Amino acid sequence: MVWRIDWQASLGVLGTVLTYLALTMLVPLAVGVVYMEDIWVFVVSILLVVLLGLGLKRLDPEPDLGPQEALLLVALAWIAAPIVGTIPYLLAGFGTESTVGLQTSSFGAAVESIVNALFESTSGFTTTGATVLGEISLEQHSHALMMWRQLTQWLGGMGIIVLMIAILPEVAVNGAELMRSEAPGPDLQKLTPKIAETARALWIIYFGFTVLLVVILYGLHVVGGVTGTELAPNMNLYNAVAHGFTTLPTGGFSPQADSIAAFSALVQWVIIPFMVVAGVNFALFWHVFRGEARALLDNAEFRTYAGLLAALFAVLAVLLFGGAVPETSPGGVTDGATENALRQAAFQIGSLMNSTGFATADFAQWTNGGTEAQLVLLFAMFIGGSAGSTGGGIKIIRWLLVFKAIRRELYTSARPDVVEPVRLGGNVVDEDTIRGIMVFTLLYILLFGFAAVFIMLDSARIGVDLTVLESMSASLATIGNIGPGFGDLGPFGNYLFFPESSKMLMIVLMWLGRLEIVPVLALLVAGIRDTGR
Repeated sequence: MVWRIDWQASLGVLGTVLTYLALTMLVPLAVGVVYMEDIWVFVVSILLVVLLGLGLKRLDPEPDLGPQEALLLVALAWIAAPIVGTIPYLLAGFGTESTVGLQTSSFGAAVESIVNALFESTSGFTTTGATVLGEISLEQHSHALMMWRQLTQWLGGMGIIVLMIAILPEVAVNGAELMRSEAPGPDLQKLTPKIAETARALWIIYFGFTVLLVVILYGLHVVGGVTGTELAPNMNLYNAVAHGFTTLPTGGFSPQADSIAAFSALVQWVIIPFMVVAGVNFALFWHVFRGEARALLDNAEFRTYAGLLAALFAVLAVLLFGGAVPETSPGGVTDGATENALRQAAFQIGSLMNSTGFATADFAQWTNGGTEAQLVLLFAMFIGGSAGSTGGGIKIIRWLLVFKAIRRELYTSARPDVVEPVRLGGNVVDEDTIRGIMVFTLLYILLFGFAAVFIMLDSARIGVDLTVLESMSASLATIGNIGPGFGDLGPFGNYLFFPESSKMLMIVLMWLGRLEIVPVLALLVAGIRDTGR
């Protein structure tokens, strides 16, 4: 077997990516200066990442990327970013009780701390939102470190490589192949003649929605303070920016242990539509902002997305209002409480269907009579957001085409003389696209099942007995980049109790889920050939 890819070219461009990634650490550094916390941590982190980036660039100062090298670059970038992202965690927690800080008391403790830091960093960049922080608070961790944790999700939401295409000419040369490998969904929609302009357009829309949310959240806090009302008493500027960084990328990290339940009902209502927006194909907003509003209604995936959101919301709201779940803390009473039942239903569906992972109620407690409600949430997790959105999961367009392809096969089996193409939105879907979607869906389900079994058996090995639902939700929450699961993995729980081997598997699942599996396998197939040929 011979490796045919010019890996030095890929590593050369990766060096450029890491050098610019180091500059994003100036944001938490600025926060550290304001609060006089962990300044040295981010100064050292920036220097280390810049040196690593410059070293990699020396491998190939003038790289020429082909399609295979582009695939390798995307895969490596999504490995390298979480790895360098662990540096601030390890340094800031060194010598403390932090679960992600470097521990040197023994070899086992060092390995555990490094795995934890890598898990947290990978969960951030892949916008999964699963956490191994033992204590989520600004007393245990600095404002600067927690802002870095938030920022990793914002960077990973629209995509690190897409950002590089938007700002770096040398990366934009093979931008179409790079975006196709990184962008969520089965296909890339080119909005402008130049792919770099498409990347910039997507990032501008993404940035604009983020700023709008931050302004609204902090504006409510300011207005509430001036008028003496309780509009958003805890939503100061720090929290507004922090949650702006993790809402649009459907990330779900929060510097508050109670997530969005730490804030007022009005704040929760404000965040709901932004989570819904994050699950929409961002290319559609480009058309809307150009005066082509019908692009939304004409899009079959968007109509299905809106319909499923409405249907699942209605079912869950009825269950909550009818007393299907007990009173939870946080969350409160929903039995007969119209506003709370509507808000909790809308928030949980909007959060889990789009893989955001925020929570305003502990749905892990919905076990005494609330099994039906948990099943609704599990179904929402499986659906996922739209292609071209920042949401995780299998994606609605894939489900649409899978069901249409199954319907076509059943129809033509009964009438073999009929040629029936699969159509979506009036257009015939290419057979290669259908085949690719079928392969992806099958691989996704197989990986999900294998991981669920492995996690259950591996946890039992160290005396942790997981239920089938817990092991399934752990697998689905990581490969789907969702974050919270059920049981001890609920929205206010964590993944800290898992053995290191399970954590490493979940790190791989998060990576595969973000790259959507097939590009990774395509890279392996493309890079290796049989020498006997």
